[in-house]
Amino acid sequence: MNGYIALLGSGEYLSVMDEVDKFLLANCGAKDRKPKVVCLPTAAGQESDASVNRWMKMGVDHFTRLGADVQAVPVTDKESADEQKHASAVEEADVVYFSGGSPLYLYETMKDSLVWKSAMKAFERGGVYAGCSAGAMILGKEMPNFRMLGLNNVSAFGYVPAVIIPHFDATPMLFKPIINAARSRLKENDLMIGIDDNTAMVGRNGEWTVMGKSGVHVFTKNNSKSYAVGEKFNL
Repeated sequence: MNGYIALLGSGEYLSVMDEVDKFLLANCGAKDRKPKVVCLPTAAGQESDASVNRWMKMGVDHFTRLGADVQAVPVTDKESADEQKHASAVEEADVVYFSGGSPLYLYETMKDSLVWKSAMKAFERGGVYAGCSAGAMILGKEMPNFRMLGLNNVSAFGYVPAVIIPHFDATPMLFKPIINAARSRLKENDLMIGIDDNTAMVGRNGEWTVMGKSGVHVFTKNNSKSYAVGEKFNL
């Protein structure tokens, strides 16, 4: 990826992310024209039509308010992820935005799909990847396998060399053991990153800045360090 990456703990399409999204629109490669944004509700593809439609409407309303040329593309399963019209829309985008839902479903739906291949073309030319919650997790090296109650990790796309945990400061007690187990599986030099709610880590080429409302936490097996809004760190 040659452009910026924004990984959010939560807050997609809400005003709390205005600063983040304005930065992305200003740095997505669009010159002398409105930036083109594509919003993908894929992670919610197993939910109701009402839920999918709500995510699409939120994305369109949010980025229209910020002055972008935005469309929501209804990719919700493997079949729609291989539709050429959807792939073409994604390839032409300056910002490709994945909202939240199931990280495993999102990864399995995107893997080897025409839409994902088109997204890669957009990113290679300098377009922005933005992903919230599930959309953030799939860019990591691995993800906790929630289907197995976090007893093992499953592969992700690996563009960020870490296991990524969203909603970090709001994780319910039920899921604390899953996070602890994921950390216990870290090997030497492995990383786990916790991103708080309403917070984003934004960067490229391994250099990151914390934006939003709270913090980002970087863990090794035995150590950790937290970064507040405005602080920078390298991976």
